[in-house]
Amino acid sequence: MARKQHVLGIAVASSLVVAPVIPAHAGSSTAEVPRRTAPTTPAPQPVDRAAGVQKQLKLSLGSKFGGAWVEHGSKVVVATTDAASTAKIKAAGATPKLVKFDARTLDSAHATLNRHARSAPGSVASWYVDAETNRVVVQASSTSAARRFVKASGVDSAKVQIVRSTDRPRPVHDIVGGERYWTTQYGCSVAFSVDGGFLTAGHCGKQGERTEGANRVAQGTFGGSSFPGDDYAWVDTNDQWTPTPKVNKHNGTYQTIRGAVEAPVGTRVCRSGGTTSTQIWCGPIKQRNVTVNYQEGAVSGLISAGICADPGDSGGALFTEEGQAQGITSGTSGTCDNGQDSRDVTYFQPVSEVLQILARNGRELVTEGGGPGPGPGACGEYDSRLTGSLASGGSAYQPSDGYTTTSSGTHTACLDGPDGVDFDLYLQKLNGGTWQTVAYSLSPTPDEVINYNGTAGTYRYRVHAYGGNGDYHFGFSRP
Repeated sequence: MARKQHVLGIAVASSLVVAPVIPAHAGSSTAEVPRRTAPTTPAPQPVDRAAGVQKQLKLSLGSKFGGAWVEHGSKVVVATTDAASTAKIKAAGATPKLVKFDARTLDSAHATLNRHARSAPGSVASWYVDAETNRVVVQASSTSAARRFVKASGVDSAKVQIVRSTDRPRPVHDIVGGERYWTTQYGCSVAFSVDGGFLTAGHCGKQGERTEGANRVAQGTFGGSSFPGDDYAWVDTNDQWTPTPKVNKHNGTYQTIRGAVEAPVGTRVCRSGGTTSTQIWCGPIKQRNVTVNYQEGAVSGLISAGICADPGDSGGALFTEEGQAQGITSGTSGTCDNGQDSRDVTYFQPVSEVLQILARNGRELVTEGGGPGPGPGACGEYDSRLTGSLASGGSAYQPSDGYTTTSSGTHTACLDGPDGVDFDLYLQKLNGGTWQTVAYSLSPTPDEVINYNGTAGTYRYRVHAYGGNGDYHFGFSRP
C-alpha cells in the first residue's frame, strides 16, 4: 500500500493566520552589585557537546564547511571541501569527511527549490539537504516528475539526488505536553507549555478559535497561527489552566522539559501525542530544514525523524531524552497502527521560531524551576550587571567604552538570554587600536560563561545573537 504524507489530525484544517514578527530594539542599562565568587559551569550533556562542536566548526570553516551529523549516538562527523581543514576538525574532537559541495552551496540549491515549491507536482513529497550524501535529496513517487521539477527550478542536477518514495505527508490535527485538546472541529495535541498557554501545530486552528481541554473544560483561544509555510501556533489559556514543564510519557511518568537546545541530526528523540497515547515513540532525527509538500501547501524548515504518528497527534511534543524541547508534530507518512518500523517518518516544526516570536512579549518556554527567562537576579553574582535587547544577527558591546585593568588576573562574565535562542559571548582586548578576540563561549544555548586569565589592558565583551532575539542579562567581574 502507498504510504502518503499527511497532517495528523482527526480532521484537516487548511486556514491560517500568519503571526507578526516584530524586530527587537537594542538598548542597555547598568547596575553595580557587591563582588561575589563567579558561579561554575556544569559539564555539557552529550547533545550539547555535539551541537557545540558542530557550531564551532561551522563558524571556523566558513565556506569550507560541508555539514555535520552524529553517528552511533555520540560520534560527531564534520564534512569539509578542504583537505587542509581535516586537522582542525580532528582537533575539535570530530571526525572529518571530504565532500564535493560546501553547505552554503547546497543550502542555496535547497532555497531555490523552495522558491519553486508552488510548481512542485503532487508526486514530489519532500526535499532537504542531506549532509551525509552531500546532496539535496528530493523524494518523489515519480522520479521523472522530480527531475522535471528540479530542471524547471534551475538547480544543477549534480547537486541533487532523487529518491523514489511512496510517502505522501499530510498535516497532523490534534496541557501537559502530549495530551489531547479540542477545538470546535478537531482534536489535536499539546506540545509544550509557555507562559500563559502552550504551543501546538498551526494547522490545528485559526487565530481566535476557542479550545477545550481533554476533559472538555473551556481552555483558551489561539493567540497566533501559521500554516502552510510554517506549522506553528500558540494557545492563550484562561486562569483555570496552569502551564507545567512536563510532557506525558503515557506510562504513568512525565518528561521534565529543561530547555530548547537544538539537537544535531542522528540524536535519539521521542514524540508524545494524544492519539498514540499508550506510550511515547522514539527514533533518530533524520534531517533538519526539510521542506514538505503537503496538499495544503509546502511547509519548510521541518525536522524529520524516524518515528510513527497517527491522526490527532498533531501539535504534540518532540523532545530529547535529556528533556530538551525540539519540535511540534506536523505531519507523517506512516502510522502506529501496527507499531513502528524503519519506514515511518514524521515531520516536526522546530520550536525555536515560535519561541522567538513569543519572547518579544516576554513569554518563555516553561522549564524545570522556571517560567519566564532571565529575571532581575540573572547573572547577579558579578561586580557589574547590564541588560539589553538584540535582534537576530545583532551584536552589543559591553561596556560600550570598554574597561581598563592595570594588573593581570581573571576576567569572568555571564550571559543569560531568553529560552529558545542562541546567544554567544566574546571577550575582546584592545591591541594597537584594534579589538582582538581573546576568549569566547559559543554553546548552542542562550546562556554563556567566560573565565579568562589576562594581562593588564583595555577589554570589552561582545554579546552576539547568533540565532533568535530578545532581552538578555549580562554580568562581569574584572581582575
